[in-house]
Amino acid sequence: MAADNRTIKELSASGLDNAAPLCIQYPRAAQGKTDEFELKSSLLHHIPKYHGLSMEDPNKHLKEFEVVCSSMTPINVDGNILKMKAFPFSLVEKAKDWLFG
Repeated sequence: MAADNRTIKELSASGLDNAAPLCIQYPRAAQGKTDEFELKSSLLHHIPKYHGLSMEDPNKHLKEFEVVCSSMTPINVDGNILKMKAFPFSLVEKAKDWLFG
């Protein structure tokens, strides 16, 4: 294993440009919609959490996630982009490690 000789400043700055997981590529917003919006804490607070445990049902998690996001998407915002930006916040522990791994 090679030593990582970057400074703390370099390590902390390296992730700022790529805050989203590399596997998520945002599409262009639908016509008449915007991709510029702020994820509100009220939405993030209601998003169901998935831990990646064997007793959890990933399909149920996705259905619950869809319901929450669909009910809280502002009219002028592209709902697909909102869901893509919100999805990492629904994962915790092993599931989040998988997404960013």
